[in-house]
Amino acid sequence: MSKKKKKFKKQPKYRSLKENTLIGSGSAVAGRAAIVQPQNTLSAKTFPVHPALILSGFLFYDELLLKISAGNLQWWPHLLHILLFSLLYGILLWILTSLFKNQKTGRHVRIGAVTLTAVLFLANYFIYRQFKVFYDIRTVSAGASDALGEFRDLAFRLVFSKEGLLQILLYLLPCLLYAMYGRLFDTEKRPSRKGYLQTAGVWVAVLALTFGALFAYPASRTSYFDQYNFQNNISSFGLLTALRLDAEKIVFRRSSSFKQVNMSADSDRQNVIMHKANQMNIDFDALAANASSLESSLDAYVRSQPASLQNDYTGLFKDKNLIMITAEAFSGTIIDKDLTPTLYRLATKGFRFTNFIQPSSAGTTGGEYEILFGMLPTNGGSSLKNTQDYHNLMTMGAQLGRLGYEGWAFHNNTYTFYDRDLTHNNLGYSHGYMGYGNGMEAYVEDQWPQSDLEMFQGTMPLYLEQDKPFNVYYMTVSGHNGYDADSNAMSRKNWDRVQDLPYSDPVKGYYAANLELEDAMTYMVQQLEEKGIADDTVIVLCGDHFPYGLDYGADLGQMPYLSELYGHDVTDFLDRDQNRLIIWSGSLEKETPTTIADPVSSLDILPTLSNLFGTEFDSRLFPGRDVFAEETTPLAFDIYYNWMTDKGSYNAMSDEFTPAGDSVDQAYIDRISSIVANKITYCEGFNDTDYFAHVFPSLLNNAGK
Repeated sequence: MSKKKKKFKKQPKYRSLKENTLIGSGSAVAGRAAIVQPQNTLSAKTFPVHPALILSGFLFYDELLLKISAGNLQWWPHLLHILLFSLLYGILLWILTSLFKNQKTGRHVRIGAVTLTAVLFLANYFIYRQFKVFYDIRTVSAGASDALGEFRDLAFRLVFSKEGLLQILLYLLPCLLYAMYGRLFDTEKRPSRKGYLQTAGVWVAVLALTFGALFAYPASRTSYFDQYNFQNNISSFGLLTALRLDAEKIVFRRSSSFKQVNMSADSDRQNVIMHKANQMNIDFDALAANASSLESSLDAYVRSQPASLQNDYTGLFKDKNLIMITAEAFSGTIIDKDLTPTLYRLATKGFRFTNFIQPSSAGTTGGEYEILFGMLPTNGGSSLKNTQDYHNLMTMGAQLGRLGYEGWAFHNNTYTFYDRDLTHNNLGYSHGYMGYGNGMEAYVEDQWPQSDLEMFQGTMPLYLEQDKPFNVYYMTVSGHNGYDADSNAMSRKNWDRVQDLPYSDPVKGYYAANLELEDAMTYMVQQLEEKGIADDTVIVLCGDHFPYGLDYGADLGQMPYLSELYGHDVTDFLDRDQNRLIIWSGSLEKETPTTIADPVSSLDILPTLSNLFGTEFDSRLFPGRDVFAEETTPLAFDIYYNWMTDKGSYNAMSDEFTPAGDSVDQAYIDRISSIVANKITYCEGFNDTDYFAHVFPSLLNNAGK
């Protein structure tokens, strides 16, 4: 009988990490210990920081960097809100990515999420630097690619400047560090159910703290729940929260909600000789049968508003020609008796508006929208674009078109830019819209920017020979940034006329570019006078926004060139948006000039012109007012809920009121703030529906869409 040999399991050999020598079986235990717990190996146990906190820290870093780099220096309680929201998003991101069976996959997803977030913040940083406004979702979808494509040279210069490259490094460096060392904080094992529950409990606690902080500060609560504004929300709650609220606003559209306001306190009708009201016969009861919930809420609001009264200025311009001009980046500070004599003449010998606000809300199209529709662009850059499908029955093009006027709309830049080929052909002008590419190229040289003078010289013969009264709209471009002789053809053309001015070169370049507008206006007035129709023609000129292109990479309190242009430090929105409105006719020069010192904004232009031309309109439909209606409260406001009356101005972000004279009580501030909130809500509802088609079914076949 044979004996079986007893087999012994061969002991593995281990290599010492320290001495790089083989260790036999006698040292097996020591070898295993050397592998399992090497002295120089770092792991998640070495740095016991929960990865959710790391992710939250990255998000808070991005938010903080954007807040600093955008010059938004209002910190408390905004910093607390941003910190708490960053914790919410960081914890939630970790919970979702830790669900992967393979934790390495989860870490890779986290690296990708952190990197994409950094790129998102970078894009918003550069957009803000270029346009001095953050682009909400609808603005991006409505034409940001047009703007960035058209001005790619300016964008390229900004991105590859020292400041731009520094921002790229600052945003992307944490992403690189996380990709390299994220394993030091992430565990290799999927968290246990208990771990998930504990983290979820922390998330709920942070959620409670977040909303507790909102309710602890009334201004924050109002901004978050009642007075949504994308720009304000970035400042108060951070970019990620602003984008989330913006997305919720788009997806979950609700009926407009208006505040209750005592309107009788807003009227001094008993002190005014009663005139006929500027009010049309709108049967809201009949409209209710086919109204949507949004239209019903708008109807109720309009119905509750007092109509303004006709006055001594009603019909002053009846049957006169109208030329409306939206001047690119125009600022009334350039108006000078010697340097710009024609603009000075128009601004001082017509109506004198000495306290005019042009709210800068959504770039050029936002300014155009305010002037053409008398509404704030509550849907950002898509506000004007939305009107291409609406029945725009109350623009001056439509109102005067119903009276038999011949109408034209002109622009000397690319005719399809910002979809103007669609929007501007739907403004009620009988001859439609012409830009560079569908006719304007016959009159204007191909350069950047194009000449306003050449546009006027080429297009004025089209309507000056008409037998009927004419109604013309111009969108200019000569005043566009940047303002240096190398990149701006208009600054280069007119440089000799400004080189001795006591300003820096950028401000000189701005003056030079706008001298092309001065020359264009000189030509226009000369042509009207030579034709003998200056007394029968009204010129209205307003900028689309303040000249934000003067300062690259600056914000309120940090805009040296704009402050140089204005002659004082620019520190708030209402100050930044101070401008000059021109309403002139040759016939006014025969009268003593009328000065309007009360606050006026671009939203007041449409109802004021409607009254001056004696058209049939309903003043209740406009958030602005006829400035000659003495019974109404002078009120200028912007999309940020800031406002100004004859009694003072209110800063919504800081919740501070600055009296113009005697102090006012809190009830007055609350009442005007509610009125402003309602007007903004109305503007929002108006842009979300074809409201005038609902209100005026009998006018649908006469003008507009």
